[in-house]
Amino acid sequence: MNTPLGNQTLLLYLILSLAQNTVVVERWWQVPLSKEGRPPRLYPRRHQVYKVVEDTKHAPKEKMELILAQTVAKLGGRGDTVFVKKSVGRNNLLAQGLAVYPSPENKEMFAEELRLLHEGRPEERIQTRTGQLTVEILKHMELKVEKRTSIEYDITKEIVCRQILKKRGIFVPPHALRLPEESIKDLGDYWCEVTVNGIDTVRIPMSVVPFEDPTATGRKLLKKQKQEETDAAAVQEAATVSEAATVPEATQGKKAVPPTENQKKDKEPHD
Repeated sequence: MNTPLGNQTLLLYLILSLAQNTVVVERWWQVPLSKEGRPPRLYPRRHQVYKVVEDTKHAPKEKMELILAQTVAKLGGRGDTVFVKKSVGRNNLLAQGLAVYPSPENKEMFAEELRLLHEGRPEERIQTRTGQLTVEILKHMELKVEKRTSIEYDITKEIVCRQILKKRGIFVPPHALRLPEESIKDLGDYWCEVTVNGIDTVRIPMSVVPFEDPTATGRKLLKKQKQEETDAAAVQEAATVSEAATVPEATQGKKAVPPTENQKKDKEPHD
């Protein structure tokens, strides 16, 4: 291909540069059908007016699906399938060997590896990323279990599991929970142990407290507010009484002034 050097450079640049975005347009004025054997009648100005149908620049970007080959903080563990931005996947995960493409071979390999880890001995198992996050949440947890004092019953595993699900949103099956051997009937401080995926066990401090009815709590709060208002009114009344008591004392402290000669003459009777 005989082309000048400048054209070769331009051609090479066009070949290497990729289209980043695509804009779909259509003619505002449709071109009329031409008669058979005749060229179409085009109006240069009218038929060069276009309207935008779709602009992919502002469309939501599709994320890249990858399988992590190593544990990545805040993303997942080895064998987890993640969806990330294409720039992050290409420049960080794939470039550093932290992830691979989800090909059928890779999916089968990691599935087999995960199966062996779950079926192996406990000391050989590896905790998943979700399991690690669950363990961290349980380590900083203090559980409060409400118990009705008017009814005698034991705190069972099912009750504790429901409380954990209610307070933290973590589902704990009863077989993964362990309570003290003695039955829990009275109020006080106890403990419970949760085993995550059969690998890590976390001991959680647990307190059994009396049950409070929400309506009773509302009445108690209203009673407290009324008591505060009564106390404030009593303090205000006491301050007013003390101010009134100080006024006579100030008056008594003043000495009487004797009348002058003119005042005495005015008081004498006139003939």
